[in-house]
Amino acid sequence: MTEKLVIIGNGMAPGRMLEHLFQEAPRRYQVTIFNAEPRVNYDRIMLSPVLSGEKDYEEIIIHGDGWYIKNGIILYKGHKVVGIDRVAKTLKSNHGVVTSYDKLVIATGSVPFILPVPGHDLPGVLSYRDLDDVKAMLLAAQSTATAVVIGGGLLGLEAAAGLAARGMEVTVLHLMPTLMERQLDPAAGYLLQKAVEERGIKVITNANTKAILGDRRVTGVELADGRIIKATLVVMAAGIRPNAWLAKDAGLEVNRGILVDAGMTTSDPDILAIGECAEVGGHTYGLVAPLYEMARAAAGRLAGVENAIFVHSDTPTKLKVTGIDLFSLGDFADGEDREEIVLRDASSGIYRRLVLKDNRIIGTVLFGDTLDGAWFTDLKKREVDISEMRDTLIFGQAYQGGAPLDPMVAVAALPDEAEICGCNGVRKGKITGAIDSKGLKSLDDIRAHTKASASCGSCTGLVEQLLKLALGDAYNPAAVQPMCACTPLGHDDVRRLIKAKRLKTIPSVMQELEWTSSCGCAKCRPALNYYLVCEWPGDYADDYQSRFVNERVHANIQKDGTYSVVPRMWGGVTSAAELRAIADVVDKFSIPTVKVTGGQRIDMLGVKKEDLPSVWGDLGKAGFVSGHAYAKGIRTVKTCVGSDWCRFGTQDSTRLGIRIERFMWGSWTPAKVKMAVSGCPRNCAEATCKDVGVICVESGFEIHFAGAAGLDIKGTEVLGLVKTEDEALEVIVALVQMYREQARYLERIYKWAKRVGIDEIRRQVFDDLDKRTAYYTRFIFSQQFAQVDPWSERVSGKDKHEFKPMAAVSLVQAAE
Repeated sequence: MTEKLVIIGNGMAPGRMLEHLFQEAPRRYQVTIFNAEPRVNYDRIMLSPVLSGEKDYEEIIIHGDGWYIKNGIILYKGHKVVGIDRVAKTLKSNHGVVTSYDKLVIATGSVPFILPVPGHDLPGVLSYRDLDDVKAMLLAAQSTATAVVIGGGLLGLEAAAGLAARGMEVTVLHLMPTLMERQLDPAAGYLLQKAVEERGIKVITNANTKAILGDRRVTGVELADGRIIKATLVVMAAGIRPNAWLAKDAGLEVNRGILVDAGMTTSDPDILAIGECAEVGGHTYGLVAPLYEMARAAAGRLAGVENAIFVHSDTPTKLKVTGIDLFSLGDFADGEDREEIVLRDASSGIYRRLVLKDNRIIGTVLFGDTLDGAWFTDLKKREVDISEMRDTLIFGQAYQGGAPLDPMVAVAALPDEAEICGCNGVRKGKITGAIDSKGLKSLDDIRAHTKASASCGSCTGLVEQLLKLALGDAYNPAAVQPMCACTPLGHDDVRRLIKAKRLKTIPSVMQELEWTSSCGCAKCRPALNYYLVCEWPGDYADDYQSRFVNERVHANIQKDGTYSVVPRMWGGVTSAAELRAIADVVDKFSIPTVKVTGGQRIDMLGVKKEDLPSVWGDLGKAGFVSGHAYAKGIRTVKTCVGSDWCRFGTQDSTRLGIRIERFMWGSWTPAKVKMAVSGCPRNCAEATCKDVGVICVESGFEIHFAGAAGLDIKGTEVLGLVKTEDEALEVIVALVQMYREQARYLERIYKWAKRVGIDEIRRQVFDDLDKRTAYYTRFIFSQQFAQVDPWSERVSGKDKHEFKPMAAVSLVQAAE
């Protein structure tokens, strides 16, 4: 007996499912389809060529009317299903059609995410999901001149390219620092932005949309930083969400999407779900390959094949914009158990990156030349051990030959003008020339003399190959860089062994780890002292003699031998009483220079060493503690006036900054840590170039980290958005504690983050609540022993010999 199969939705997934089903069980079902769109099935991934004018709608039709007639399918065009009665096993459309079913397949796809900003419902604001959206954009392109596309992902860039091809002036607004950040690494994102801009499309990243402007229709877009971008058309392409409301109303289990098992069956055994609306194995999908895999599994189950299941596999991402060759596949997250191979050729606009784990490809990014995409995909899928070809792997299949090549052939074949280090524009000829002329023998030598591999480090592999090519067996790239000449061990091994062997003094470390010197040196003693302070708070007594002079005397030494004193001002806030106390100290001790610092503190320069305890004593009476301006520790938390005074302020940034500083002051860290809290995205406290920064927004607090504004200039990475001050504090504390426990001595946060991986840090302190809590708890414990004002201790007589001037001894006295 023929069963009734009803399908809600007529997209690519149900179309492919029916193709499989008609092959496996050709006469088992009478099929009825309800399609909200008033048309047959078409290839949605080809909408971009339709928008750009490269194709017509008729060219992207998958199943024409004749196919439905041939297979006896009843197709209701323009019928949106408004309800499912699971008890009666019926459904109803918005036109009043009621149909019963034996088996039901929900394939409602996804809905575009519309930013809930003022003006989002104005005429001229469109989404980009189906043919109707394309038609609306084409109509708008005929009568308008300027368009803004919100979203720099796949859909947004394809929409922007299509509109530009139609003659419109287009601006892409993207919230994140680089385009397509979910599919591409920053280097490929940079190249993509460059390629998009070369097509006359303006790109604005870090663009937070505040409002869409206009009265009766769109006139522009206002950003959170106050900029206004004129526009007569706005296309929302900021993401999609599974369209699961119908299933939820019917009482099916729904999470992000409609929950299904590996056979695509929902919580109701007679109802299946496939496509973008379905969630299987904790994942939802937007690319066509996994949707077709869902279709195969669902068809098998409907045909009675009980072992038909959905199998996850990574799917390549390709941008459908003519002239931009881009390929992305797999996992690009950094991690200690992963390696990367990178090739850059700036002159040809080519970028390649392979991410390896256990000598197998787990991620691939190709830009400018994607011919080897299929080969890399096959290697990844088959989990091929690439050990024998790893030195030539990045150059592609053509370089492999019938047998493994000499590992150096490919790199030797590169011309001298080939760019090795894109960050610093260093070409092969400069590196090889420096190796020959200067006798360079290590990666550190190359970095010091040419800057190659000194920034992001992604070209390290190629630089090491050049060293190997020049030095032969004399070069060992796998060698660990020792902490100093006293030990062959590197920083990471020393930290690991201190913990594993429970070593709690510097002498025990040197003995158990077989130091080659009796007392260490100026490089290893400060590092060991920090590692022990961090690992054993409360057990290890800080060895002040192992610290640099500034940390020994708790002030910054100046070139004339005097010192500067910077008292802590919580969040940069002070009072008349504090200012009077500072003025009195300056007068009393004849301090020659008083300066406001960039961290919103007051610096008194020219203090004699013997006067330091007295200066600190007077400042302490006014309530001041050390600002730790000399320390490898928590320095300042810079703030703006925030919502208390600023008309743009979204949160009380001053209060939060003070709270962070009071909670975290006194903590020793591998290198100095500077923080800032800005009350709005205008960022007056310059939070986006700090070690840790907070940008207050209407919806909460955006946590930033790994910035730099000294010898290196680097913007921060976004860790994530939290809703409350309490959560912001917890995340920041956990981040700093992770840095304290894992970084190498003198390694700034941005360098540590580059080495460990932004995604791994985000996973541990933002996504993993248990790890975050553990880091937070360990920091609180350590603060019991750290939050002691060193100035107050010295005023009380601690280390008093340090501040006594040397006695003047005459020649006669010396002789006697």
